[in-house]
Amino acid sequence: MAKYNITEKKEHEAKYRSLVNPEMMDTLKEKILRIIVIQEKYKDKEYSAKQLAMDLGTNTRYVSAVINVKFHTNYSCFVNKYRIDEAMSLMVDRRYQKLTMEQISDMVGFSNRQSFYASFYRIMNMSPRVYRVKFLEQHPSQKVENQKKDRSSK
Repeated sequence: MAKYNITEKKEHEAKYRSLVNPEMMDTLKEKILRIIVIQEKYKDKEYSAKQLAMDLGTNTRYVSAVINVKFHTNYSCFVNKYRIDEAMSLMVDRRYQKLTMEQISDMVGFSNRQSFYASFYRIMNMSPRVYRVKFLEQHPSQKVENQKKDRSSK
């Protein structure tokens, strides 16, 4: 007898997805991108699919349907992708290299370190620290030198 009751995930089409006409989907897609990406709402920890729907003047089912159909993901993964992209830029930027991973995760909109690490690993297949170390090994000129020398000379 099997120890776990594991069943294969069945793909099913949510009925509400077909209720959103194609023109409306395209319009909502553009508006979602404008709000999440251009206005950088992905950095706001409190910005939810419900708030996005309110800003769009629609409901969360429509927002969910559009994100699922047009971006092939759910709201959380959609937002986290932009957060991770931003975090990757910050981690290798000379101006931000002294920041901890917690500080970077906070800057890009994650509520906690665990969510940041899990999302980063899911997308990049490595931890944020490993990503930063690998990047700096490949681009040594980008590395900010340790400032202990400056402190000891003062």
